[in-house]
Amino acid sequence: MRYKKKFLKGGRTGAGVGEQTAGERNTGTTQNSVSGPVHGSLVQAGTIQNVHLHTHRDIPVPSQLPGSPPFLPCRGDELTALDGFLAHTGTEPPLVVISGPGGVGKSALALRWLHRVRDRFPDGQLYVDLGAFDAAGPVPPETVLAWFLAALGLADDEIPEGLARREALFRTHTAQRRIAVLLDNAVSGGQVRPLVSSAPTALTVVTSRWRLPRLAGEGLSVDMHPWDVEQSVEALTALVGKDRVSAEITATHQIATACGGLPLALSMIAAQLRTHPRRSVAREADRLGDDTRLLRMSVDGDPALQAVFDSSYRSLDEDTARAYRLCGLHPGPRFGAEVLADVSGTTEDDVEETFDRLAEMHLLGEEDDGSHRFHDLVRAHARATARLDDGTDEEAVTRRFVEWYLTMTVRATDVVHPHRWKLEPHFTLGAPEHRSFATTREAMAWLRREQRSIRHCVLEAREREWHELVWPFCEALWGFFLHHRDYADWIRLQQLGIDSAIHCGHRIAEARLRSQRGYALAKSGDYQQAIAENELALRLARAEGHDASAATALSQLGRAARDNNDLPAALGYYRQARDLEARLGHRRNAALLSRRVGQVLSRSGRLAESIAELSGAAGVLEESGDSVQHSRTLMVLGTLLTQHDRQQEGLGLLREALRIITAAGSPHYTAEVLFALGEAEASAGDVTESAAHLNRAYEHFSSAGDPRSDEVLARLRNLSPPVGG
Repeated sequence: MRYKKKFLKGGRTGAGVGEQTAGERNTGTTQNSVSGPVHGSLVQAGTIQNVHLHTHRDIPVPSQLPGSPPFLPCRGDELTALDGFLAHTGTEPPLVVISGPGGVGKSALALRWLHRVRDRFPDGQLYVDLGAFDAAGPVPPETVLAWFLAALGLADDEIPEGLARREALFRTHTAQRRIAVLLDNAVSGGQVRPLVSSAPTALTVVTSRWRLPRLAGEGLSVDMHPWDVEQSVEALTALVGKDRVSAEITATHQIATACGGLPLALSMIAAQLRTHPRRSVAREADRLGDDTRLLRMSVDGDPALQAVFDSSYRSLDEDTARAYRLCGLHPGPRFGAEVLADVSGTTEDDVEETFDRLAEMHLLGEEDDGSHRFHDLVRAHARATARLDDGTDEEAVTRRFVEWYLTMTVRATDVVHPHRWKLEPHFTLGAPEHRSFATTREAMAWLRREQRSIRHCVLEAREREWHELVWPFCEALWGFFLHHRDYADWIRLQQLGIDSAIHCGHRIAEARLRSQRGYALAKSGDYQQAIAENELALRLARAEGHDASAATALSQLGRAARDNNDLPAALGYYRQARDLEARLGHRRNAALLSRRVGQVLSRSGRLAESIAELSGAAGVLEESGDSVQHSRTLMVLGTLLTQHDRQQEGLGLLREALRIITAAGSPHYTAEVLFALGEAEASAGDVTESAAHLNRAYEHFSSAGDPRSDEVLARLRNLSPPVGG
């Protein structure tokens, strides 16, 4: 039956709905009357058979993003990269993966940017914390899809069961929408992929402590790193205030260093300072001397760094967790696969795979040279975790690390300085049997790369009172020191060795180290202290009847006297030392002393005797295969000849010396030869070549803190015409 409907305005009265009036009964027509008040629309029909009621719901545009952080300092580069990516998106659905270690500010960056561009997504913004480290486990994607579909307007009975059907429906409902979706704290690409819309108008941003390389390859990957010290200071200035920071800039730098550039740690310190406006920055810096305090610190109920790192640690498999703990006990901040393989009893390949897993979680960073390192606060957490683990013997593991580096240092320095007599019995270990150094360059490169770890091992051994390990380190590093002169650090290091040798009652080792320390003191211009050290070394050596150590002390006394311009005393010391070395059958060492005798004779005006001593020394050193000292002797002889009307002959020897020393790969001795050659070329009028060689010498000397850098710089300034003129 056809029916007629009519909409009446409220307020009208008449027969009730479904009631017929007398006129309707008599005429069979539908009348337009109702009884009682009516509000809204009214439908009347002659006959109603099936009734379907539809309730209208006003679905708000979803706006689920948490608030934007009030401050986001030092992330301008990342924000620029995000803006640039969004500006150039095309037909592919825009996807951004922001990864980084816990506490680095991934969510803060995502929220700050999404709030900045939210006007470009008027159809809504969806957000979910995927709960990578929740105690109940990560949120399944089908659960998230149900939440998202409900936010987009679907009723509960319209949301199907099953991941595949929900995923398809989500893509349908986002196909024409301009929406932004933030998937925070993801655990894997598999958890994320069903939540990514296929629409080019739908932006998806993912944050994760994992790198998620396959997912990141489909869009923009933002790998977040901690701030450097300057950025950390800038952040503290923004959070605490310029006046307060600038008034205590040294303490601010201490805080920045202690926090390791981790925004979460810096924000906690900033909150403490804001809460206590009368507290000095220096006092807060002093309280951070214990690195575990930062780990335990929490503000306003936010999770402490300890909890952040604990959650990452709990997600590791057993082998990776063990490697994490062992690395935490490494004495230095950086390490390679070979040391962990030997200490843990595994293969380097297995260790590399473990390092990759730790790096995927941003718990470990890789250096340019292939070594790895912890962030400072992650390292503190790994060390604390190892100490709490019943299965980890902290003392034994740490000692094993120290002994490994000592063994490797001895092996490397034996290759770098093979002609030096060794203090017996020389400390060495059976392992690692597979590791050796084929060339001087290889050994030197290892020592250069590992010098920080070696120093940390010395300090660790000293702290734990393993005196029998401290002085061998200091004695063995002599060969490396000769090529890389850091005088101030060497002087401090040798004092640690002397103290440990005294504790062990090893008087010959003490004499040896006092001479090594005295050498650096003399080179630094402290001749009186240098003489005192070597006189004590000479008394110790003679008391022990150790001629080799006595010869070393006499040679160092000669050097101090020579540099202090006491030439007769220098000549006497050198000749005594040479006689001792000759009696011991040390031809190479005796030749070195002949060179020094020749240098003193030259300064005394005894030219013919000097040339004879130097020529003889050069021949013996070449025969012995000591390329470094052969080169240095040619340098001395060449310089002498250029100063006495034999310039071409002398320049030829200097250029040959440079060729030899360059091949040896010694920065310090190369600088010496460059300086001598530049001086000779300046005297010969070759200003261009002189400037080039002197500039190179200056770079080497200044980087090592060698006082001769000032002398080289003065010589450069006096070149005529001026450099660049």
